[in-house]
Amino acid sequence: MRSRREFLRLLPAAGFAAGALPFADLATAHAASLRKRGKACILLWMQGGPSQFETFSPLEGHAHGGGTKAIATAVPGMRFAEPWPRLAEVADRLAVIRSMTSKEGSHPRASYLLHTGYLPNPSARHPTLGSIVASQLAAQAGGEAGDLPPVVRIGGRGRGDSGAGLLGLQWNPFELRDATQSPANTEPAVPAERHRRRLDLMNRLGAGFAEALPREAADHAALYERATQMILSSDMTAFDVEAEPESVREEYGPGGFAAGCLLARRLVENGVPFVEVVSNGWDTHQDNFAKVAELAGQVDRPAAALIRDLDRRGLLDDTLVIWMGEFGRTPKVNPRGGRDHFPRSFNAMLAGGGVAGGAIVGKTDRAGTEVSERPVTVPDLFATFCASLGIDPAFENMASSGRPIKLVDGGEPIRELL
Repeated sequence: MRSRREFLRLLPAAGFAAGALPFADLATAHAASLRKRGKACILLWMQGGPSQFETFSPLEGHAHGGGTKAIATAVPGMRFAEPWPRLAEVADRLAVIRSMTSKEGSHPRASYLLHTGYLPNPSARHPTLGSIVASQLAAQAGGEAGDLPPVVRIGGRGRGDSGAGLLGLQWNPFELRDATQSPANTEPAVPAERHRRRLDLMNRLGAGFAEALPREAADHAALYERATQMILSSDMTAFDVEAEPESVREEYGPGGFAAGCLLARRLVENGVPFVEVVSNGWDTHQDNFAKVAELAGQVDRPAAALIRDLDRRGLLDDTLVIWMGEFGRTPKVNPRGGRDHFPRSFNAMLAGGGVAGGAIVGKTDRAGTEVSERPVTVPDLFATFCASLGIDPAFENMASSGRPIKLVDGGEPIRELL
């Protein structure tokens, strides 16, 4: 027989998202409070490690470029790889970091690092960026708990990251596999009053368990109470991307990633402080060029539409948009026409959140093998995120062992972007 702790861990598969639905008493500010504060973050996560050479750091005139053509952008001198024409059009609102560097070439470890700012450590489960942003903005806003989850991940589960880690279940991401479908098990099966009577009966039946394991029982009760609050809330209409005008949906284009980007905008607009939209398939060990072109066809248009849409609605200045993956790909093309893992130099892209548009940070040598100017580490990147969102990177959370852990361990913000 499974323990209640195991039961709580398994609930996301049943549609209740154990990590996302129970909030602390002041778990996140109400949607109106967050809109008033105006801070939010959208992470466009390219799962698998996108090639820097076929995205925003093309190698023109070198054998390592693999024949990938570069195109002009809205910013003189800033050139992108050919499969990214829509983002090239909004380059004046983007900042490209071409000198990211780390030592982690393993998918789980690198994903953990780029989601948390830390390497995996058995003594602590570090919170992901989403949990950090949501909890810190909530603490600053000091508002009442909202009905929607504070952290939403669309399109795939985290690979190697730790969810909310030491911050607790209430800050785990709410997982949504398909942005075109309503979240599973969120349609009330019975009228609200009857639903609450059932919830009360369940709590009374579990009274004995509560006496034996009060903390687990409290987590369990909070889970169901917050799930009830969510599914009965009028704010659930934010998940309906079909409610958008056809012209807006057409701007984002077809496909799951496009729907995820549109949903991210709707959620941010309704007070959700952090949304991650996942694009899968970037682990291009073979047929790199064809696969990147295909993936860019799914990501380029909606990513550009998201930036335009946020800007048009007056949300971009206070919404940080991040495009990145766990590492880059090797300069040398392998015999299978692919590029392998390469953390030594890769790229990331930022927009909004007060970040200077049209900027390029750092560069590599001509062969793309080494960072030759302005190296940016992962802690530097996370410090930049914090600076953009008005979060203190030195803020300390307490691990269960009693050891304080800073949001960011070292690192300096990229001042030229801010």
